[in-house]
Amino acid sequence: MSVFVRAPARAVKSAPNRPVVSRILGISWRTIGWVPIVCAALLTVIGIAAIATTEPSMAARQAAYAFVGVLAAALIVIPAPAVVERWSPHVFVVMLLLLILLVLPGVPQSLVRPRNGSRCWIDLGPIDFQPAEFAKVAWILASAWWLRRAADLRTRAGLLLPIVLTAVPVVLILLQPDLGTALLFFPTLLAMLFMQGARRTHLVAVIVSAALLAPATYPVLKPHQRARIDALVAQLTGDDRYTRSIGFQADRARMLVGAGGLAGNGKTDARDLVRYNALPEEHNDMIFAVTACRWGLLGGLLLIALEVTLVGSALAIAVMTRSPFGRLVATGIGSMIGFQSFVNIGMTIGILPITGLTLPFVSSGGTSLVACWVAAGLLFAVAARDARGTGGMMGGSAARVGA
Repeated sequence: MSVFVRAPARAVKSAPNRPVVSRILGISWRTIGWVPIVCAALLTVIGIAAIATTEPSMAARQAAYAFVGVLAAALIVIPAPAVVERWSPHVFVVMLLLLILLVLPGVPQSLVRPRNGSRCWIDLGPIDFQPAEFAKVAWILASAWWLRRAADLRTRAGLLLPIVLTAVPVVLILLQPDLGTALLFFPTLLAMLFMQGARRTHLVAVIVSAALLAPATYPVLKPHQRARIDALVAQLTGDDRYTRSIGFQADRARMLVGAGGLAGNGKTDARDLVRYNALPEEHNDMIFAVTACRWGLLGGLLLIALEVTLVGSALAIAVMTRSPFGRLVATGIGSMIGFQSFVNIGMTIGILPITGLTLPFVSSGGTSLVACWVAAGLLFAVAARDARGTGGMMGGSAARVGA
């Protein structure tokens, strides 16, 4: 005869000893989720200081956007994960509608005003709203919602639907046109598919196919996009014929990175160097060049280390969480921020063509900064709400005793 005898209960830290906010929201403050928050804060401060080197008024505006971003990150932690997951597809549909509005013929220029040939912003009076920035976050949430419900991603047919769904926002963003932002989606999707258990052989086949087909897209690129690729190839082969035309921005950026030396220049000297070299978009796409010129190699390495740490902590959260939805969200955010940072810094130092991508948390831009902080808030929410070993229940184990 055998019976079950309950073993003595284990003493576990009781819930009433936890802070009131933790009990209400169901989160733990002792979490790895603070790592991306701290990195995001330091990167934001570096960005504001770099922008202030040449554009003090713009830096003040960026600081205001940073406040809004931190507030948005705090608010995104409040809803329960199930609520965020449930609303993810609906938010994604709204962002798709806004992307359609940007490219829809007949939309008045008072609402969508083209800039440099691109229709990327909605004019809201005192501010401009760039839907593609929030569409990236919404797409990650919607993809995580769908992938955790997908029947079988280990077949070639199973991979087809997420690729097709991803192509919808990519095509809409390409029509603006915004090639740089559009390029972020598929590498992020591959990372999420890998985390969800798709076959490595299938993913490698997709990557190899994309690499082989990439040269075939050259004829369909816009003239300025082809010219940027030509300028990069010429630069890598020692040909300087483009440095006064399409390659001017890349040439000036590399020169300013080198002008920073080991420890950088004073604020006045750095400002004069940037203005003398007439670097286009120094506060936006080329902010890393300003950072390296201002604080030198050491400052540039610190910035890179912060971006790498943020991405690494996001992937660590993905590995540690027990929530399938949270795992995919953290993977998507970490992958997208990592790839975007790599492309931005790569085009600044001359190993990649200019694509118009911003540097996360650092470049000027209200929509971009707020969207990045929302992503950081989501990382904190995933980590804090799924902390292992937290809780306020008395537990016990059942031990089987045979007789």
